[in-house]
Amino acid sequence: MAFETALSGLNAASSDLDIVGNNIANSNTAGFKSSRGEFADIFAVSNLGVAGNAIGQGVALSDVNQEFAQGQFEFTGSTLDMAVNGDGFFQLSDGQVDVYTRAGAFKMDRQGYIVNSSGKVLQGFPVDQNGDITSSTPEDLQISFGVSNPQATTSVEIDANIDASEPIINPAIVFDTADPSSYNHSTSTTVFDSQGESHQLTTYYRKNAQNTWNTYTYVDNTVVPPENYTGVAPATNTFMTLNFDEFGNLDTVDDNGTTINNGLLDYGAFAIAGKEDLEIIIDYSDMTQYGGDFSVNALSQDGFSTGEFTNLDVDAEGNIFARFSNGQASTLGKITVVTFPSPGNLKQAGDTTWQETFASGLPIAKVPGDSGAGSIESGALEQSNVNLTEQLVKMITAQRNFQANAQMISTSDQVTQTIINIR
Repeated sequence: MAFETALSGLNAASSDLDIVGNNIANSNTAGFKSSRGEFADIFAVSNLGVAGNAIGQGVALSDVNQEFAQGQFEFTGSTLDMAVNGDGFFQLSDGQVDVYTRAGAFKMDRQGYIVNSSGKVLQGFPVDQNGDITSSTPEDLQISFGVSNPQATTSVEIDANIDASEPIINPAIVFDTADPSSYNHSTSTTVFDSQGESHQLTTYYRKNAQNTWNTYTYVDNTVVPPENYTGVAPATNTFMTLNFDEFGNLDTVDDNGTTINNGLLDYGAFAIAGKEDLEIIIDYSDMTQYGGDFSVNALSQDGFSTGEFTNLDVDAEGNIFARFSNGQASTLGKITVVTFPSPGNLKQAGDTTWQETFASGLPIAKVPGDSGAGSIESGALEQSNVNLTEQLVKMITAQRNFQANAQMISTSDQVTQTIINIR
């Protein structure tokens, strides 16, 4: 009996050493989760119960429990190195079987799919051009290397201050873009047509009365008439009037006799050969007339040219953005994060991945940021959660247990030998 009991102790200590050795071996494996041996005593039990003087029969390994505590992050700077800051898992697929991992060292294959070192494809939710999820079923994430389509300018916002002390231009002086004495100031910005080609939009400001300024708008040195203008469009007649109140704030705008109070001014269609007509709304609502130098605080427009793919970005909500050379970004997908009712019962599948089991419960696909899912940390990898100091202490403990059980076998052998030698 003592031999068998000690032998079970040797086997248990050996299993414990195996578990500790595996933990130590993977102490630098990204996404690895340490394991802990759980042992139970062996006790003979019959249908009639247990005798009061019954003795146990040793120990057995009852389970190897995985510890899914969060590991520390190592920041790599690579966009496709990702870590889950929370309890969720990345979902991977080879087209047949789904597996789950905390190791987020991903890369792109030649077809643009985001894969791990084993070639399994990262799963995510498909999105539309606005970044809204279009299906609740995760699918393979693939990066498109296409171009960003151009967008014609439809609005321009001008935030500027024009000097209240500027002199009124003599009405006898005819406005002429080539004559700086016929206007007080000008601003310029680049706008884009329907094919992404750039054009220069210039707005001139001419003070014609106290608190009153005429504005003239040109695209590529050609005057753009106000939307309500119906006559011939010489530069001297094609203007809008900005009216400021006594405090220097924009009051109203006169569009060829029509008073507009919101400062959003429509300009008529500007024809461009072979392109869609350019129709622009200029927002003057932030214009002021204060004492001081003429200054432009902000000048923006909503058009852009075509752009080529430059790089990827991943945010904390799992959105994958393609960045383009024209400054635009397109959402390509949203990374899926999966949780389980009992992650400790997942089955290890190798390559730092796990598979679901009946005991783990069904996977629950979530978007990063959902309750329990965690967020995505791009440019970082989650390191192993193995505590080397703790594992070394466990190794010494298992070694001592092994030695003690070996000594028990030696002692039992001596006792048995003594009995055999009795004459």
